[in-house]
Amino acid sequence: MSLSVLLRDGESQESLLIRFQKVVQLSGILREFKTHRYFVSKGEADRIKAKNSARKRQRQVFKQNKYYQTRRHNTPI
Repeated sequence: MSLSVLLRDGESQESLLIRFQKVVQLSGILREFKTHRYFVSKGEADRIKAKNSARKRQRQVFKQNKYYQTRRHNTPI
C-alpha cells in the first residue's frame, strides 16, 4: 500500500507534511506497525484482550455511577 500526497500550488512544506501525517494517521499504518512490533502468542493476545475489556467495563460502570450520583443531587424535592 503506497500513500502519496502531492504538493498543491502555493502550499508550504509544513502544510504538506501536516497533510501527509494526517493521511498516515487515517490509514492506520502506524497502529498496525505498533501491534506487530513483537510476536504475541494467541494465549497472550487473549489475556491482553480480556484485561482491556475488563478495564473498559470497569470504566463504564464508574461513569454510569458517577452520572447517577450527580443526577440524584440535582433532582427537586
